[in-house]
Amino acid sequence: MTRLTGSALRVTVFVGENDTYRHKPLYSEIVHRAHAAGLAGASVFRGIEGFGASSLIHTSRLLSLSEDLPVAVVIVDTEERVRAFLPQLDELVTEGLVILDDCEVIRYAGRGETDAKGKKSL
Repeated sequence: MTRLTGSALRVTVFVGENDTYRHKPLYSEIVHRAHAAGLAGASVFRGIEGFGASSLIHTSRLLSLSEDLPVAVVIVDTEERVRAFLPQLDELVTEGLVILDDCEVIRYAGRGETDAKGKKSL
């Protein structure tokens, strides 16, 4: 169970849906490595349209048949833990964009957490 409240660092990794690492989706490898590193949380968001350094627009509109849509992997933890994870992103992301943002976490607690009286907290 990870608890995180207060100042944190958010890393957002923008890659293509078809990007791979050792024949697995790159976004999945990033999430699994973040989990193995014990980071507080990671989520993957699939974009419906976007473009990057290639200037080629990728879209989910019917006529384009959803070619290599943009994907954002968002990870949040303390600055120290996120910065310790950055070398893994250097290894994985050969084409893409990595953004670091300071943020404030209001509340994060593991699911099924109980208080001192044994009641589940919300």
